[in-house]
Amino acid sequence: MAQQVPPERWLTINAGDGVKGRRWYAWTQVELAADGTPAGWGRRLLIRRSLSTGELAFYRCAGPADRPLAALVRVAGQRWRIEESFQATKGLCGLDEHQVRRWTSWYRWATLAMLAYAFLAVAAATERDRHPPPPGVIALTCSEIQHLFAALVVRPVSDWRHRLRWSWWRRRHQARARACHYRRQTTQQP
Repeated sequence: MAQQVPPERWLTINAGDGVKGRRWYAWTQVELAADGTPAGWGRRLLIRRSLSTGELAFYRCAGPADRPLAALVRVAGQRWRIEESFQATKGLCGLDEHQVRRWTSWYRWATLAMLAYAFLAVAAATERDRHPPPPGVIALTCSEIQHLFAALVVRPVSDWRHRLRWSWWRRRHQARARACHYRRQTTQQP
């Protein structure tokens, strides 16, 4: 199907901001048979093509028939954030470190891991809202809050000032790296 789409139907659209800048891809959609869908709804195959490698990815969509391609791309771009959150929950909160014997034990472990990640996410969002970072420093992330929480609360250390300075340095360095990635990407942007 992707090979039958004429070149003028491929649009270059940003799928959202990533770690290294905006995620530009070529996108198109193909109408699918709307068997069994409610009136006013349609089924489409959303096709994403990498601008650098030509690799294809496919999304099957169902929704209002008048939904523009850019809206579908925006929704498809959210998948990256969801996957990133699951990865963070595994890495920061041990979601994947359980030993399943029974459903109840798995359910309890997954619930605790998700609650721990929710704590980190709320703490990061609250800190960003109450105390926005100065220019040249990224906002506190879930990962940074987990580091600080472990160093200052769980296992209190005597050199807490050093830990806070190290956190500040790391966030400043990440802001510089992100600015460099974005600057480089604007020169290569479609």
